[in-house]
Amino acid sequence: MNQLGSTGRLKLRTSALRAYTMLLALIVIWLFFQWATISETHPYGLFLGAINFSKLLQQTAVTGVLAVGMLMVIVSGNIDLSVGAVVGLAGGIAAMTQDWGLLPCLTAAIVVGLLIGALQGALVAYINIPAFIVTLGGLQAWRGLILKFTQGATVPVELPVFRSLGRDFIDPRIGFGLAAVGIATIIWTNLRRTRARRRHGLQAMSVAAVAIRIIIPSIAVVAFVFLMNKAGGIPIPVIFLLAVALAGAFLTTNTTFGRYLYAIGGNPDAARLSGINLKRYVLAAFCVMGALAGLASILHTARVGSASPDAGTLMELDAIASCVIGGTSLMGGRGTVFGAVLGALILASLDNGMSLLNVENWAQYVVKGGVLVAAVGFDMFGRRKG
Repeated sequence: MNQLGSTGRLKLRTSALRAYTMLLALIVIWLFFQWATISETHPYGLFLGAINFSKLLQQTAVTGVLAVGMLMVIVSGNIDLSVGAVVGLAGGIAAMTQDWGLLPCLTAAIVVGLLIGALQGALVAYINIPAFIVTLGGLQAWRGLILKFTQGATVPVELPVFRSLGRDFIDPRIGFGLAAVGIATIIWTNLRRTRARRRHGLQAMSVAAVAIRIIIPSIAVVAFVFLMNKAGGIPIPVIFLLAVALAGAFLTTNTTFGRYLYAIGGNPDAARLSGINLKRYVLAAFCVMGALAGLASILHTARVGSASPDAGTLMELDAIASCVIGGTSLMGGRGTVFGAVLGALILASLDNGMSLLNVENWAQYVVKGGVLVAAVGFDMFGRRKG
């Protein structure tokens, strides 16, 4: 996210500056809601309390998982408007197949999402139907199928382990263990990068800069685990979100697959002339999106405790808005997993904070819409300045 100048000092790239700006906006939102929720019973505020913060992260998990998949589709120059309906259909199938056992019903949800992603991706990549049309049709079709399968009824989740995936917490001791692994990874990554630059004769960061890059994230990791353990432990959906985000970040930044997606979205003609198989990688992006929609359906159904025909309504818009707020270009070729998850956290924070303040529903929609437009406007302004 940053690079070294000729003096060895950190020089921020435009994408990094945008990410830090969104991070600052998130902190401002958190501080505002913390101040606004001060009362006699909560003299220091309610919003950043351990229990509410834990609920906030659980709210973020489903949208965050969808946003990671949506990022890959948008970066490739496409869009998926059907993910909300896929969440409803896959979650409904998981709930209706509980008699098969835990593993088969969870697998069924992910396979359904994967097959839908493959079908839609094939229509976009090989039949050249615009993604907007294919997925808009999918939104209607998958919603219709779940209505047919459930006959409009709500299907409760009977398996305790299934429900626990959306509601329970991991043991606090495991949380500390994960924190230790996370800090060790941060240290190893920074030291490895510094040694690699020196080995190749490049300007390496100063010791102070490396220390800052290690200490600040490590403090954040420890504070996060302490806060979550005060509320009973890290929520299981948050573990899934972290795993998906880390895997997505690795895929998009360290693999040929990720680099080709950015190339395809940035300039498809140049990508084709470079020998990239556009159809194969667009199909793969939709398959990843479908599989993650299946995973999101499991987390959502487990958290709610039932599958209903209208589950997942408008989730596609939340996923797209998360990507855009996080700096993803709807034209393709630009965006990060970090930004997409950050965007999901901003949206969830607005939802959670306004609910605590008893803001009416209509006003919540207006505020969220305003934030989305402001984020895009800020991004366009930044591009003109750049």
